[in-house]
Amino acid sequence: MVSPSIVWFRDDLRIADNPALRAAIDRGEPIIGLYVLEGDADGMRALGGAAQWWLHGSLTSLGERLRERGGALLLRRGRAADVVPAVVADAAAGAVFWNRRYGGAEREIDAGLKSALREDDVEVASFAASLLFEPWTVQTGSGTPFSVFTPFWRACQNMPAPRAPLPEPREISSPKTLPDSDDLDAWELLPTKPDWAGGLRDAWEPGEPAALRRLKGFLDEDLGDYDRSRDEPAGESTSHLSPHLRWGEVSPYQVWHETVKHRGTGAHAASASRFLSEVGWREFAAHTLYHFPELATKNLRSAFDAFPWPDLDREHLAAWQQGRTGVALVDAGMRELWHSGAMHNRVRMVTASYLIKNLLIDWREGERWFWDTLVDADGASNPFNWQWVAGSGADAAPYFRIFNPELQRQKFDKHDEYVRRWAPEYLDGDAPKPLVDLGDSRRQALAAYEEVKRAR
Repeated sequence: MVSPSIVWFRDDLRIADNPALRAAIDRGEPIIGLYVLEGDADGMRALGGAAQWWLHGSLTSLGERLRERGGALLLRRGRAADVVPAVVADAAAGAVFWNRRYGGAEREIDAGLKSALREDDVEVASFAASLLFEPWTVQTGSGTPFSVFTPFWRACQNMPAPRAPLPEPREISSPKTLPDSDDLDAWELLPTKPDWAGGLRDAWEPGEPAALRRLKGFLDEDLGDYDRSRDEPAGESTSHLSPHLRWGEVSPYQVWHETVKHRGTGAHAASASRFLSEVGWREFAAHTLYHFPELATKNLRSAFDAFPWPDLDREHLAAWQQGRTGVALVDAGMRELWHSGAMHNRVRMVTASYLIKNLLIDWREGERWFWDTLVDADGASNPFNWQWVAGSGADAAPYFRIFNPELQRQKFDKHDEYVRRWAPEYLDGDAPKPLVDLGDSRRQALAAYEEVKRAR
């Protein structure tokens, strides 16, 4: 009897270097690809609007790539604990394979499914595909998680090199009959009334082929300038790979090994090392989430619970969200975010610092806005980076880090190219009045931080 294998795709929407798919191919039975839109069931975090837009495009691409090779992608919506066993039963499947995920709710769901399916004599296996190093393998000498990046990344680099990427399959067999599938359009992931995604369509192309082209283009054309100009928001030296990595359209193993091939010597080698350390920062965020699943809602450093946030000023929050703060670099960044679903990393730090340290608005408000508006909104990196800026998270500075947005503009956008593109009124003498005085608000933030210092 035919006993199909189910490959449960999650944050790994690719066919190359996909260990779960490779395991199904090696098993030798027909394969059914499955994607489950889980929503906010069982503690999961529902996707934001920009992420939903990306997911629609990425699933479209994945379905096409599977069909080109004889495979199929089944779409279902609901609790994974209900959907996956139902598909197994409908297909009379003998095995389910997936690649691991590291959030607390996700791990509980996966562990429960693994146990339940095995009780029904279904073969189940999970694989490392989204991280270079598994979180339980990188620890301090005392067996605890790292809280500072530099020793964390040094420990990672002292481990065996990441495995080589797995090849792309040429053929994927599919059963003659398939269980029913949802229609992707019926999920209504794309905005319609209004359609606010025009800028996203102009800026991005979701899917594995686009991810591989982007990786190649960056390594061939931009890697050499990365270390020198990565902090300049008007430049093009950054990789633009973050959403492709977030959705698993390209794997960190592919990124790692291709970068090593392009390492070269001198300044080029320095750029390659710096870029790989940014991949390491992504790993650091995911490892932190694994050990602290409440990263998006609770301060990693409990002393920060004492920070005296004032009552939320919703007018100030709305002005920040809409790019109407009266601060050029902040407004430029927030408008880039709304238009393209992304923001240069240096400007992300500046806009986050302004919200937290100048407007004295809780970092969780900013994290939620980025979660809804970023195409690369990631369950680990998004809250991790917000907590880093706030000072409540890992790799905390020995001082209260406050970015001065005007000094940042002078240093990293000295010719106002970025501001000219996204907030030209600041160069035309028609800028809005600042919401707060940068100096006064900085002093207020430092005074508030004294409460945290006393709580240590």
